[in-house]
Parts: sequence; structure tokens; C-alpha cells
Amino acid sequence: MFQHTEPVRVEFADTDAGGRIHHTAALRWAERAEHQLLRSLGGSGLSGSELAGPELTRFPRRRIEVDFLGPLRFGDEVVVEIAASAVGRTSVTYRWRVLRDGVSCVEGTTTCVHVDDAGLPCPVPAGLRAALVP
Repeated sequence: MFQHTEPVRVEFADTDAGGRIHHTAALRWAERAEHQLLRSLGGSGLSGSELAGPELTRFPRRRIEVDFLGPLRFGDEVVVEIAASAVGRTSVTYRWRVLRDGVSCVEGTTTCVHVDDAGLPCPVPAGLRAALVP
């Protein structure tokens, strides 16, 4: 599976009143890593239209699961690792984790459904499928 690694610094806006990350911060980081993964596939023989900006918005979330394993605080430098763990006919499931100093602090999966202009499920583009699952 093709994997992407995205460095992130925990910003003050990512934290709650207790000084730890707000749970939504991990979801934003995972989504940013997902989009960077998709953008990085542009050199994998995909046509420009398959991964153009609007195409990135054709994958609304269907299911998200997250386990918070360790605290993250303002100023922490972390890495988000993400890879497609399954590609169905109309969906992609990503497995991701947030690591601080090599230790997994957050782990999750996100399942996205590929939709057409009307918002209805449609097949994942063949080029994207091939790039995600070599």
C-alpha cells in the first residue's frame, strides 16, 4: 500500500481548556494527510482531472473510528501516517495514526465514499484505485 507521512505541530488552536488536543484536531490532521497523499499520487500516471482540486471534494466521510492512546499538547511535533487499507467499488478506507517520537498517540480509520456531481456513490476512478493499491 502507498503511504504518506505528514509532519504536524500541535498549535494552540488545536488544544482544549485542559491543554491537550481537542479531539477534532486529529480528524483535521488525518484529512490533511489524506489530501496530501492523494495529491502526491499525481505522479503515478493519474490524469490531472482524477486528482484535481474538485476531485478531492468527492469523498465525503461515511465512517470514522478513532482511538486516543496518549496525550498531545501545544507545541508537540507529531507525524501523521496514512495509507489506504481497503478500496471498494465506491469507497476508500484509510488507516492512519499520529505519532510523537515514534509512539502512537492516536489511531484511526476513515471510510470515504466517492460521489458524483449529484452526490450519489459512483466508482472510484480506475487510476486512483491502481495507485492506492499497487
